[in-house]
Amino acid sequence: MAVKGIMGKHYLNTLFAPKSVAVFGASDRPDSVGQIVFQNMLEGGYKGELYPINAKHEQVQGRQAYATIADVDKPVELVVIATPPQTVPGIIESCGVHGVKAAVIITAGFGEAGEEGKALERALLETARRYGIRLIGPNCLGIMRPSIGLNATFNKGSADPGTIALVSQSGALCTAILDWAQNNSVGFSSVVSMGSSTDVDFGEILDYLVSDINTHSILMYIEGIRDARGFMSALRAAARIKPVLLVKVGRHAAGSKAAMSHTASLVGADDVFDAAVSRAGAVRVQTITQLFSAARALSCGFKPIGDRLAIVTNGGGPGVMATDRAVDLGLSIATLSDATIAYLDEHLPPNWSRGNPVDIIGDAQPERYYHAVKACLEDDNIDGVLTILTPQAMTKPLESAQTLIELADQYSKPLLACWMGEIQVGPARATFAQTHKPHFRTPEPAVEVFSHLTAYYRNQRLLMQMPGPSAHHVEPDIESARLIIEGAMQEHRKVLTEMESKAVLSAFHIPVAQTMVAHTPSEALLIAQQLGFPVAMKINSPDISHKSDSGGVILNLNNVHEVRAAYQHIQDNVRRSNPKARIEGISIEPMIKKANGRELMIGMISDPVFGPVITFGAGGTAVEVMGDRAVSLPPLNRFLVKDLIHGTRIARMLDAFRNMPPANMIALEDVLLRVSEMVCELPLLKEMDINPLILDEQGALAADARMVVEYRRPSADRYAHMAIYPYPTQLVSRWDLADGTEVTIRPIRPEDAEIVQRFVHDLSEESKYFRFMRSLHELTETMVVRFTQIDYDREMALIAVTEVDGQETELGVARYTINPDADSCEFALVIADNIRGKGLGQKLMTTLMEIARTKGLKTIEAEVLASNHHMLRLMNRLDFTVRQSEDDAAVMWVSKRL
Repeated sequence: MAVKGIMGKHYLNTLFAPKSVAVFGASDRPDSVGQIVFQNMLEGGYKGELYPINAKHEQVQGRQAYATIADVDKPVELVVIATPPQTVPGIIESCGVHGVKAAVIITAGFGEAGEEGKALERALLETARRYGIRLIGPNCLGIMRPSIGLNATFNKGSADPGTIALVSQSGALCTAILDWAQNNSVGFSSVVSMGSSTDVDFGEILDYLVSDINTHSILMYIEGIRDARGFMSALRAAARIKPVLLVKVGRHAAGSKAAMSHTASLVGADDVFDAAVSRAGAVRVQTITQLFSAARALSCGFKPIGDRLAIVTNGGGPGVMATDRAVDLGLSIATLSDATIAYLDEHLPPNWSRGNPVDIIGDAQPERYYHAVKACLEDDNIDGVLTILTPQAMTKPLESAQTLIELADQYSKPLLACWMGEIQVGPARATFAQTHKPHFRTPEPAVEVFSHLTAYYRNQRLLMQMPGPSAHHVEPDIESARLIIEGAMQEHRKVLTEMESKAVLSAFHIPVAQTMVAHTPSEALLIAQQLGFPVAMKINSPDISHKSDSGGVILNLNNVHEVRAAYQHIQDNVRRSNPKARIEGISIEPMIKKANGRELMIGMISDPVFGPVITFGAGGTAVEVMGDRAVSLPPLNRFLVKDLIHGTRIARMLDAFRNMPPANMIALEDVLLRVSEMVCELPLLKEMDINPLILDEQGALAADARMVVEYRRPSADRYAHMAIYPYPTQLVSRWDLADGTEVTIRPIRPEDAEIVQRFVHDLSEESKYFRFMRSLHELTETMVVRFTQIDYDREMALIAVTEVDGQETELGVARYTINPDADSCEFALVIADNIRGKGLGQKLMTTLMEIARTKGLKTIEAEVLASNHHMLRLMNRLDFTVRQSEDDAAVMWVSKRL
């Protein structure tokens, strides 16, 4: 039993592959935007119908002109608009009447031009939505598809066809890149200038490029993100299939606003963006040159597995330059294995460096390069090789380059070439270029590209992680934590007291230091004696964020006299530094006696774009000065937590250090996992510090905590506040087949790749044809990735599995993908041939429809072959409407209102 669905033409096809184009504002006036756009369309050799729209002329650039689009008596799929801004809403109205479905608005003067422009933009968007017209722009350079001759831009020049897609928010940068590309043999599958992104945004463009067979890699220039969930969803989907590299400007903020927590002052928007990109499996670079160099290297089919770099050079100085840059970037300089050193001893001169960099001496011939590079490529301690050649009297640059090219074709490890100089190495560089091998003029850019390759590998591993909201078997007391937060908000407080903050941590099973509050000196004495000396005393005030800065903390109090004096001293300090602060007593806690304790900080902020972010680093009172922190987007699992910890300098002090035993890493990981749960389940949490978190060989203890909350509009989506949707563990269920077989129905995971591949392989030819509507022996690697690595916010795949001989076996799968209208979804269903008639298809469909209904979807639909009688009978039982497709009599269209 199988139904196709989730296939077919992309809804942006009329934008990227239009059969007809009309240009509003097409002109003969030299250097006008309309003149350049129409000339580009003509000179680009556009293969479809082309119509100039100009009411003042009968002809434009030798083509018949039309006063309005209504005068064109044929369908028009795409319009390009280069007319004054006040005319654009009316033009979109006329295009809607004519049936146009896509428009590129080059015109500026909308949202960026004050209130009048914003009103025009609203009118434009409202009209476009009424007619279902999708818009690129306004205020953009335009769009290019070189393979079909589509150059709907006002760039002076064209682009060569290629396999790289460029998507940019800056039109000016697009023109510079296009000009650079002409002299660097770089071609494009698509060039999209986004402009103001009033309608179509990054996410939708990425969606299209993933499905575009002409696009092998995607390059992006980003100035800002509007819809974080949509951007992350599309970026993750794209990066699973094709390399995505991007440049984002604004890395250094001119200033930052005052923050209530240490975390908020430590973590900038750029840190968060880096964390988001890494988690999405993409790679961020800093320059345009790096963007294209990294894209070229990834297109060579390299499969980097780590960051251990070997450097082979015929000159000591360039080898040191490369080493310095590698260390700057945090790469590992590989240690040669004993076997590699023994092999090189046989084939290199006695005075070779006997280490890494591998200096093969200035008179190195191609044979010496061959042995040195081959040995490094075969060494398991090495993940990539950079080969450097400086032109000396006895070197043979071209022959050495040819040797490297032959080796590169035999190995999957990255092999980068740096042929320094100019005249003597020119022919070698030309040979590298002809064979599409990455080559560089100086060592530093080559090392940078290797760092981008290793970042790609690392980020792809992060992308594979699909944690749920909870990582522990012991459930947290979410309701108690929510009541504490709601109580503070009812009192119109945004800052929780230390006691409240620790109570929230306790609700999530995070160990906290015992704390009691004294409201008089006498109470302070009694509490101190009860807890036992020495004690710490801290101001308890909802108005003070950093207690130490206000003189509100005194440590190591050893007797009642010191406690009494400290009580008054703290109050006096706070009244002087913060005279308006409300003082609600003094909190007292025992000094934590941990001789081997490390002071750490775990924090959380709510980024205005990407939502909640978790941080980890060194703790204590000097956290801002130390600046040691790593950032990650929740939800987290142990793999992601370990990656977060190892991204800090303090991580090295968690191993055995001087006379201290290694810290309890499991306890630290558990706290971070609990914080991840807290962030997922408490959307009102805005900022949080656990500082310090004391960690030793015994475990972890939160000595102090602070939380800031903020009202958020309630949402039916439990995780609407998060940029990455957690694995939906709440959808896992158990069910029995009619014959008693126990079945688990759950959302699909990346780890299911093997059982999905086996399931499709074992289907009958008929079932495969019913599902894919074409002959298929087994799934390609790309299809497996697409089917198992999904975004649970925009699609769902329920897999039914049972255990056979201790291993999971797939019995069936039902999935839906949300359509662009956000109201309907297209589904697919396939059941193993030997399970037919046991009710699994109906169970999967009813469960899938309930999830879609909960998601707010209104309609579920699919295509079914008319010969697929089993599926059509199931659709009838489920009260689907069944009708014949208008395009193909052999296909039935099934749909149901949810």
